[in-house]
Amino acid sequence: MEHIFRSRIATTNLPQVRLSSIFSKFTNWCVSQESYRLGWLAGILAIHGCALTPITLFAVVLSGTNLALYISALVAMGLAVVTNLAAMPTKITIPAFLLSVAIDVAIIIVCIVSSAN
Repeated sequence: MEHIFRSRIATTNLPQVRLSSIFSKFTNWCVSQESYRLGWLAGILAIHGCALTPITLFAVVLSGTNLALYISALVAMGLAVVTNLAAMPTKITIPAFLLSVAIDVAIIIVCIVSSAN
């Protein structure tokens, strides 16, 4: 009777399924970009310093020169520059760059909305 009521199933040999999140995949990708760190440094400084920040500041000036938006744009530029000049690893510089791009895009959207009113 013991065999009827107690069935023993060995679960130790079953494969474990690991689901990785988008954040962990992104972090692993950033770590894998470490060999291209100088390229990322040049690209971030060129994109942010020569294109994105002047466009953002131009939008701020055209919408009425709001001091808070002006300072926010400069802080976003400083975030990208300081992390690169401090020679941080790419797992820090790439997310910092994406955060500063998001800040600049938000500032441009705020400038467009405020100048439309």
